[in-house]
Amino acid sequence: MGTNKLYLSDNNMTVHMIGIGGISMSGLAEILMNKNVKITGSDCTESEITKRLSEMGAIISLGHSASNISGQDLVVYTAAISQDNPELMEAKRQGIPTIERSELLGAIMDQYENSIAISGTHGKTTTTSMISSIALEAGLDPTIHVGGLLDIIGGNTRVGESQYFIAEACEYKNSFLHFRPSIAIVLNIDADHLDFFKDIDDIRKSFEAFISNVRPSGGVVLNIDDPQVRNLSKVLTRPYATFGITSPNADWSCEYTFKDGYANLDVYYKKAFWANIKLPVPGMHNISNALAAIATCHSLGIQKNSIVSGLEKFKNPHRRLEDKGMFYGIRVMDDYAHHPTEIQASLNAARILTTNKLFCVFQPHTYTRTYELLDDFSKSFAQADTVIVTDIYAAREKDTGIINSRMLSDRINMITGNSVYISEFDDIIKYLTENASSGDLIITMGAGNINKLSHQLVKETKISPSP
Repeated sequence: MGTNKLYLSDNNMTVHMIGIGGISMSGLAEILMNKNVKITGSDCTESEITKRLSEMGAIISLGHSASNISGQDLVVYTAAISQDNPELMEAKRQGIPTIERSELLGAIMDQYENSIAISGTHGKTTTTSMISSIALEAGLDPTIHVGGLLDIIGGNTRVGESQYFIAEACEYKNSFLHFRPSIAIVLNIDADHLDFFKDIDDIRKSFEAFISNVRPSGGVVLNIDDPQVRNLSKVLTRPYATFGITSPNADWSCEYTFKDGYANLDVYYKKAFWANIKLPVPGMHNISNALAAIATCHSLGIQKNSIVSGLEKFKNPHRRLEDKGMFYGIRVMDDYAHHPTEIQASLNAARILTTNKLFCVFQPHTYTRTYELLDDFSKSFAQADTVIVTDIYAAREKDTGIINSRMLSDRINMITGNSVYISEFDDIIKYLTENASSGDLIITMGAGNINKLSHQLVKETKISPSP
């Protein structure tokens, strides 16, 4: 958009945000308020996020009403907002400019000399968080916008004073095509969001368009282990760096050993030993994420000691193999995995963390994804001793009756025979109380509200599980 800078150039402007309680929208509101932009907004329900924004000076209305639109200079809406939303319709009636959330993020990124955009079907939040940890360790004072809660910045957004901006770049509905980063990272390309994309080729073309938006003086960082990303490298006309665990010709590679589930890495740059790093987060997938962060930060000119130290001090964002506490001697973790590839990666990591039984409580996310990837989902839970499947989290979708969680559980049982379907959270707690024992590991998994179950588990004190 040619007028992006105009939107944010006037300190006296007022921006209204429909769906302001969302994790990304709230972060953008915070960034704008730090630029002295007045913020109004609306959301369906009050939350800790909306309360915090109100305390910072935002004027927030509960519920969507045309009366909330009054004299604003710009209206921003999320992709989940329908075109017949009363506030959006009223803004158009009044002739107030309206843009989607990702366009606003692109406009903000345009104001920074060094903007780093992390893309990929999986691993965006963790890798963005790793790069952020390194940038903070290096004293770069970056502005950070991440799709999860990160303790090191006290939330999902940090406003810095420098020319560095670090953000996730999501492919859904081609959102990241509004970004013009100075560095673009592509972690992987997998079949997902098939309610929007036609197929894997359509998804790859979207990523192709994304990296073609990189600024002329910028660069690209690619995971050369991923076959679809390798295809991207063939059409690139600008400089790029590669990383990979299994690809011998990657610019950044490593050798690794595991101790108690955590990797010790010998990192190589152009086949020469570069550094030893002890990763504080488990899983093979986090080795790949760490290499992406190293390659990116090295290209930014960050010193080796800051990269090593930033990674060794790193703590996962919330909902990424997050330790929640204990349930009568049973370790409870929570994870955001909601795609078959992510499920397998997280369960592989969790498997190494226990010598006893591994229980996975999985909440499928959206009917479309569950239906389109049913076969892949059914093969994803082999590492768990028991997978409890609960009801599908609808998110933005409506139940058409074409798929349900009992069907997924039955399909899993055809492959690995380790699934049980339980609808209610209280009944899941009862099942775990009766079947899990001290020394086992329970992992709640999904992108919906399944994390509430992990909270319930660690607070549960009434009945001790049988020995």
